[in-house]
Amino acid sequence: MVVLIAYDYFDQNIRSLPKDQDGQFDLSGDEFIDNDVDAFRHAYTSGVFTQELGDSASEICGYLQELSGNGSSRSNSPDSKNMDLWNNSIGRKYGKIAKSKSELAALLKKALEKGELILSPDDARKFLGKISQYFITPDKPIFVIQEEKTGRNNQFLDLLSGELMSREEFVLQIQSGQYPGYHIASISDILTPVSNPNAFFENNLG
Repeated sequence: MVVLIAYDYFDQNIRSLPKDQDGQFDLSGDEFIDNDVDAFRHAYTSGVFTQELGDSASEICGYLQELSGNGSSRSNSPDSKNMDLWNNSIGRKYGKIAKSKSELAALLKKALEKGELILSPDDARKFLGKISQYFITPDKPIFVIQEEKTGRNNQFLDLLSGELMSREEFVLQIQSGQYPGYHIASISDILTPVSNPNAFFENNLG
């Protein structure tokens, strides 16, 4: 849905995109890959994730997308990944200051016009920011999205499946054996997910 919104905005406000006989975007060719529309889509999606999930979660989701080989480039070359990571970072930058998704899109249109986005894998600029400070393993894929004022973790994101869970939902999943890297503790008489300790502090729930 977020991707289609990005395409709709681009089509209506930047330049027309190819469509099939039914009026749907024709994604079969190369018109959406390693170019300005690809750059805008990455930036907009990353910006929306930043608005909804926070900067760190958005950064991790974008990195995992590239790591999995499911990025928009068919070649998945290092230069294409660099392009995507760069544009993701621009999206997060504006996602943190935009008050709405429409404002985000408008800011990214200006960023595109100013040359702030990378539009080709041949661009000499390199993404030098942190890729991820978190260690994600199959048994411990959870990132905390939201905390209560008391510090109790309240909302969780499975970075491998993309599933968003409340504390109660995550507790049920742990109890059913779905997440062996975590256990349940009773804290102030409330069942609370807790990470099993390992050598990596970064993938233990805060």
